[in-house]
Amino acid sequence: MKLETRLWTLAIVVALAWLLHELGPILTPFIISALLAWLGDPLADKLEEWRFPRALAVLVVFVATFVVLGLLLLLIVPMVGREFQALTARAPQFLTWYQNTATPWLSLHLHVDPERLRIGNLSSALTGNSDSVGQVLSTTVSTVSHSGRILFTAVITVLLVPVITFYWLRDWDIFKARIASLLPRDHAAAVTGLAHDCETVLAAFFRGQLLVMISLAIIYSIGLSVIGLEGGLAIGIVAGLLSFVPYLGIITGLILALASAVLQTGDAWLPLWVLVVFAIGQGMESFVLTPRLVGGRVGLHPVLVIFAILAGGELFGFVGVLLALPAAAAGTVFARHAHARYVQSDMYRGDGSSP
Repeated sequence: MKLETRLWTLAIVVALAWLLHELGPILTPFIISALLAWLGDPLADKLEEWRFPRALAVLVVFVATFVVLGLLLLLIVPMVGREFQALTARAPQFLTWYQNTATPWLSLHLHVDPERLRIGNLSSALTGNSDSVGQVLSTTVSTVSHSGRILFTAVITVLLVPVITFYWLRDWDIFKARIASLLPRDHAAAVTGLAHDCETVLAAFFRGQLLVMISLAIIYSIGLSVIGLEGGLAIGIVAGLLSFVPYLGIITGLILALASAVLQTGDAWLPLWVLVVFAIGQGMESFVLTPRLVGGRVGLHPVLVIFAILAGGELFGFVGVLLALPAAAAGTVFARHAHARYVQSDMYRGDGSSP
């Protein structure tokens, strides 16, 4: 690749990163819509093979996608809301458990003065730091003052996503063809091959991870319901869905389930059974679900996924989180390509003249 081509490529990458950073808030609905269109395009193509007109195929996929998403929201949101309402209603019970059980245990095993752990003394300590509390409240008020704009942006996003998704779906193949036509002819085949490899890796990861999420939601929900945990169905579904981000699902599920178990009963058996359920789920994920449904061929290591999501969020906000996995998939493919070229180079084989 010539120096001029490399400089142009670098300039384009820098310009795109700058635009992504500056236009992040308004790009969210476009990226979500593009992701939905990318997921639905293979089904639309399949319907076209069955003699469906493109417009009708797009309409069928579009309606099916948003019906499924709507049903999921109608199922999950009320369940999660009821669970948090139940946890809030048990707050007095939690205070009783804290005073009668947790405080004596902390005093006995950690040698903490029980007087300092009493609710009244904790409140006094909090009041004594009124300056810090005032600063926190001031920050909170400042944040709430922007809530109107945040709510407006969220409403606009919800309204735009279906519209943009329809147009993305309708013209997806046209967009791909036009982008391919703009590639330099001497690099078109290589770039197209890399793009195809990235799409293959990302599709395999999404497909396998979706099956893992559903399987874990079923395992956790059934397990927590069988041991008699109140709200176990909702907690299991939340833990399964959040497992898309490695370890986030099990951490969130454990916190919610253990809190519910402690508030539901005073004995230690229910929390222990909660730990058993999540241990079984984690074992199934590590040794059965992920190897069989995702597989090593995908190549997206959990550490890479976590780093990509955190780095994307830090650099580009919510838009960066949305683009983290595609970027990680592309980075994995490029790394494999670079490794293949490196092992064929004179530097690796030692054929060069350098000492």
